[in-house]
Amino acid sequence: MSKQPRIAVVGAGLGGAAAAALLLKAGYNAHVYEQAPSFSRLGAGIHVGPNVMKVLRRVGIADALNAQGSHPDFWHSRHWQTGDLLAQIPLGDFAVKEYGESYLTVHRGDFHKLMIEALPDSALSYGKHLVAIEDKGDVVHMRFADGTSAEADLVIGADGVNSRIREELLGPEPPKYAGYLAHRAVFPTPAAKAGMLPFDPCVKWWSDDRHMMVYFVTGRQDEIYYVTGVPVVEWDLKNSWLPSSKEEMRETFSGWHPTVQALIEGTVEVTKWSLLERDPLPLWSRGRMVLLGDACHPMKPHMAQGAGMAIEDAAMLVRCLDEVGAHNHEQAYALYAANRVERTSKVQRVSHDNTWLRTNEDPAWCFGYDVFNVPLVDPRQTA
Repeated sequence: MSKQPRIAVVGAGLGGAAAAALLLKAGYNAHVYEQAPSFSRLGAGIHVGPNVMKVLRRVGIADALNAQGSHPDFWHSRHWQTGDLLAQIPLGDFAVKEYGESYLTVHRGDFHKLMIEALPDSALSYGKHLVAIEDKGDVVHMRFADGTSAEADLVIGADGVNSRIREELLGPEPPKYAGYLAHRAVFPTPAAKAGMLPFDPCVKWWSDDRHMMVYFVTGRQDEIYYVTGVPVVEWDLKNSWLPSSKEEMRETFSGWHPTVQALIEGTVEVTKWSLLERDPLPLWSRGRMVLLGDACHPMKPHMAQGAGMAIEDAAMLVRCLDEVGAHNHEQAYALYAANRVERTSKVQRVSHDNTWLRTNEDPAWCFGYDVFNVPLVDPRQTA
């Protein structure tokens, strides 16, 4: 039997899909409203750490994702020019033993497809671009660009960095350009050439002011991905991304190691994206509406934990609704924020500083986290 109330999830990205899947598994009456007209294999690569895999185990897709992804034995950090190792962080079997689940890299679209397939068709509506939302006290009214409307008792804003629900809670405010662009490309793994190192399954190449993160996105290691962080002073926020080129990549990474050059030469298509951030928000909820993921804590991708934090948010929110009862939604939302703000703020800060795993540090605080079993913090202790 469904637990009332009716819960609307706005946004069917990884965080929103996780929230809906976990709500439905817990017996809630949940429905997702997604602005895209249909699912498509968007994005490129993504890291999925043990902290996230614990949630995906509950969702029911962990085994399928393990079968699809690449399982690096280490996270390598290398010097941009010499290729010398700066750090070697154990993953592989070590991650399973020490953190309780695997660490993998995979194509984001393949991961997202598994998440969407975990939802019944009846729980997901496409083509629902939210244009207006109003909390009327006893119910929330939503209006969409296609002329339709819907009501819900609770609304979860999983609608990204330009969240319409965040705007409703806090007023219009554009995100901050972080001063960096990310070049992104996924393509067939190039053949090895003289003078280059074998492709590490997971490696970050570092210089003083820029980097390139590289990893396989399939278990067969036949498809490889890179994402960069490059300082660029100005960017027109009207463009979330623009086309780039091999020529731009050659210029941007001139003098870098032959292995990096081989990746650039093997590139089929490359784009460049602005990196956006927000300062920690003064509130994550009001009344019947609550935020998760990029809607409340967008961050640079330099820890590879942005989607992970959204998925952890989803799990903690459902845990808190179960803990105090969905009819006590404001109490549940306060409990949720009390148990997520400190962690997500830390990840935001480390991601901003771009220091993660550059040296041989212990990542257990991140990878070993278990959202289902961590002791809950009383909101009164964080007020």
